[in-house]
Amino acid sequence: MFTQCPTCNTLFRADAPNLRSAMGMVRCTQCKSVFNALAALISEHAVDASNAVDLGSQLRVREFGDATLIDPNFLASQEWYVEALESTRPQLPPKEQKAPWADISKATQVAQAAPATTTPTPLQADATDSITLDRASWFTRFITAAFGQTFNLALRNLLRHRRRSALAMGAIGFGVIALILAGGFAEWMIWKERESTIHSRLGHIQLVRKGFFEKGVADPHAYLIQDNVVDTKRLASLPHIKTVTPRLNFSGLISKGDTTVSFLAEGVAPATEKEVSEELIVHDGKNLDDLTPSTIILGRGLAAVLGAKTGDDVVLLTNDKEGKVSAIDATVGGIFHTAVKAYDDVSLRAPIRLARKLMRAGGSHQLLVLLDETENTDAVMGTLRHLIPQETDLQLVPWLDLAEFYKSVVALFSAQTVFVRSIIAIIIIMSISNTLAMSVMERTAEIGTMMAMGFRGRRIMQLFVSEGFIIGLIGGVLGTALGYGLAVVISHIGIPMPPAPGMDDGFVASIRVTWQIALSGFLIAIVSSVLASLYPAWKASKLNIVDALRRAR
Repeated sequence: MFTQCPTCNTLFRADAPNLRSAMGMVRCTQCKSVFNALAALISEHAVDASNAVDLGSQLRVREFGDATLIDPNFLASQEWYVEALESTRPQLPPKEQKAPWADISKATQVAQAAPATTTPTPLQADATDSITLDRASWFTRFITAAFGQTFNLALRNLLRHRRRSALAMGAIGFGVIALILAGGFAEWMIWKERESTIHSRLGHIQLVRKGFFEKGVADPHAYLIQDNVVDTKRLASLPHIKTVTPRLNFSGLISKGDTTVSFLAEGVAPATEKEVSEELIVHDGKNLDDLTPSTIILGRGLAAVLGAKTGDDVVLLTNDKEGKVSAIDATVGGIFHTAVKAYDDVSLRAPIRLARKLMRAGGSHQLLVLLDETENTDAVMGTLRHLIPQETDLQLVPWLDLAEFYKSVVALFSAQTVFVRSIIAIIIIMSISNTLAMSVMERTAEIGTMMAMGFRGRRIMQLFVSEGFIIGLIGGVLGTALGYGLAVVISHIGIPMPPAPGMDDGFVASIRVTWQIALSGFLIAIVSSVLASLYPAWKASKLNIVDALRRAR
């Protein structure tokens, strides 16, 4: 079969399926004019085919734009098109004989199944883009090769309405930024509270006698751990363990002049306690040391009630194991405060040798284990359980079991984070739904034309869902990158915070972005965008072809 360019009379050789897949509209490579190859068919017996040029190698199929879009119903009414189809009818099995316009759908399916590296047919191109695939950008080619023609069409549709697509992606990006900043701030608050709790009072793991936390305050002498029961040097040499320090708890009365108040005290080993009590800040005087065994430090609230200051002499009174009163003189070496005001109002610390002398007892109540990283707590717990003799009444208690205030903080910020995520997801869904719904309304005629050309409802739905996915993907990537950058800048500057409930001093907060927070923000953007695109996509796939085409008039 041959066709001839009406402008330059160049003769081309082509088979009928090739012409049908091109729907007749071809571009002559000699004079660059566009003509209908089917309308210019010439009988094989009427021409000299010796100089004919192969159509597939010499002609580039022109992609359809609004000006060249061919109505299948119009083609079916043209005698030359029907005759061209009838000439190829014997090549098909009898059961596949179809109406002329059905061949267009068949051509579409063949074009869609073709590899991405072959020259695409017009039915594979966007129905509103007149740029040929060989002139497409590298990004468009990459999208086509990586994700298929549906993503290519979806990307082109978004690029046609750049302002609307940019607004939708901006809404998603700002939502992800808000999620990362809010989640990072909550994560930093939780992390700070955790580390403050561990490094001011609890350590990571405590070794005590069973029942100490329930009854130890009322009967401290019954829950002492003697020094020969546990080899603290061996424990300190284990992997991930930084230090092991003893504590001796006692209570009693402290007097200065005519003022006497009650106190709760901890006898500590000054050399090993420093690493455990990093969050205990001595703001007046100096911390405990082994060179001054009769020096104590007072909590800020207790010192204020007692009227004591650095250098004052005080008297400590308590009961020994037999119930007798035991007293000792001490000197106030410093005033400290922690993150918990209630603790500072009643607490003091003394060297453990002074505490043992006052209680007339040896040993300690707690052995605190400090680790290099909090995340290693469970692993070290498993190791220590194998080292503690089973016949003893000792037990290992992780810091989390003792941190009730920390649990309350985690519950509070977790609820706030869930609320923020829900609000952002709703904003994204509303934004994408509105964008795609407007796109469906504006492209009703285009959707009808695509259906008339053989696009099934499932393909139309995939197209709009792909658009929502691309919007969510780009918005999520931009939001995650900008959110992380803003978090770094804000953390470098710092966030001044007022004193929290139960605290006397304010602090400077930061934003702690973990990979879980960044990933959750990115996934929320994509999932919300896809969910938001389902209804507009379904609505587009259910359009009536006749009604949709009528909108084009």
